[in-house]
Amino acid sequence: MTERFDDVEAIVASGDDADDVLRAVVDTLVAGGCAWAGILFAEQGELVLGPQAGTPDPGRRLQVPVRYQGDEIAALAADGCDDEAALARVAALVAAHCLVGWDTAGERWEP
Repeated sequence: MTERFDDVEAIVASGDDADDVLRAVVDTLVAGGCAWAGILFAEQGELVLGPQAGTPDPGRRLQVPVRYQGDEIAALAADGCDDEAALARVAALVAAHCLVGWDTAGERWEP
């Protein structure tokens, strides 16, 4: 997965719509060797599945928090990936884009 990190950086830097960025990121993680990848948004105290790609294999799931300004706003999950550090780096890159699924309390934001 670490070899795909440059691809993820380019996707995030593209300036595309947040939904498109998140879909492209999970697609890239799957293309990079994960069996499945998904973004789960924190909504009213629960994690709700958003964009996903691949074939789920929950027995091999690795999940890391996605934080924005210290708040956990989502989680990045991947099945069949064993590089937690790389997954955490991806989570940090996509954090601002995950605000589409999180209550911003009316504040303006830009990813």
